[in-house]
Amino acid sequence: MADQVGAAHILLMYAGSARSTATRSKEEALQQIKDMKTEIDNGADFGELAQQHSDCPSGASGGDLGTFGRGQMVPEFEQAAFSMEVGATSDVVETDFGYHLIQRTA
Repeated sequence: MADQVGAAHILLMYAGSARSTATRSKEEALQQIKDMKTEIDNGADFGELAQQHSDCPSGASGGDLGTFGRGQMVPEFEQAAFSMEVGATSDVVETDFGYHLIQRTA
């Protein structure tokens, strides 16, 4: 089992999510992130979508979060990242911060 993984993500916050300044509703955020997952599944570039849409500062670098170990991310995010193969993209993952798509990079 890996001690560290590398990942990138796209985060869509919504009104009421942790640290959010977003005005979109939870339902709007969920629909938008599902649409992005479909685009990625159909060949869209994850990094470009992160740059265009992610509410996380990491979006500027294509969503790249670098590498991290267990216990450094919220449990839902960590579980998804550690359970994927390198190169895979998660389904929608919900945390207190909003909705994520996670791509394992290492």
